[in-house]
Amino acid sequence: MVTNMNSKLFERIVHGIFLILGLITVASVLVITIYLIVSGIPAIAEIGIADFLFGTEWKSTAEEPKYGILPFILTSVYGTAGAILIGTPIGFFTAVYLAKLAHPKVKRVISSVVSLLAGIPSVVYGLVGMLVLVPAIRDIFNVPDGASLLAAIIVLAVMVLPSIIKVSLTSLEAVPKEYEEASLALGATPIETYFKVSVPAAKSGIAAAVVLGVGRAIGEAMAVMMVAGNAANMPGLFESVKFLTTAVASEMSYSSGLQRQALFSIALVLFLFIMLINAALNFFLKREKED
Repeated sequence: MVTNMNSKLFERIVHGIFLILGLITVASVLVITIYLIVSGIPAIAEIGIADFLFGTEWKSTAEEPKYGILPFILTSVYGTAGAILIGTPIGFFTAVYLAKLAHPKVKRVISSVVSLLAGIPSVVYGLVGMLVLVPAIRDIFNVPDGASLLAAIIVLAVMVLPSIIKVSLTSLEAVPKEYEEASLALGATPIETYFKVSVPAAKSGIAAAVVLGVGRAIGEAMAVMMVAGNAANMPGLFESVKFLTTAVASEMSYSSGLQRQALFSIALVLFLFIMLINAALNFFLKREKED
């Protein structure tokens, strides 16, 4: 009797702790959202939403300042899309290989390398990119400066690999063995089984891996600041560019007044991007489940 009461009390305590932690998470998101809205809306209202979102010039320190962030938005979109287009196939096929085809020793070694890749600081990626990648792009493509959108895309593609590989690998390993055994018993080859049975069964986890990769790419600042040139130009593959994140990071230390408020507005736009991406993914995944 006493044991059952103690067990129930323990369960209630654990349930309460988990509930509190969940509420803290929700409250943190709400506080960040409210703070960004309160800090960012005044600048948008003063500048004008059309001039702010669709203006092509950012001259925050000029005598007549201009706060158009369209170059930053397009650069972030192109840079993230390019990194995902390069990183997703590499990460996906690596995860399939590790989960289904690799020898245990090979899998152990590659998994350790991927974990190490995930632990490398952003500034190290940026430093290697600045010293190796940027000069290589300048020499190979014969351009004046290798610090460009292309360099940023390549660096971001490498940086998203650990997220995509590790989460996709976990999802593929969680697929019940019975699915594969049934497919093989019906005459399918191992490769057909992996790509027509295992991968579709793990698609929600793989999609979550891609979203994590998008979040890593669109939220990165230090590495792309070191390899992209950090100039407020309209995006071009070999142009020096500035991302939404780098615009905030490079100017926040000396900003004041409307310039500072505009930087918070940029952070708000970046935050909304991430929210929209997550909402779109959840919508499509739920619709597929219902179908």
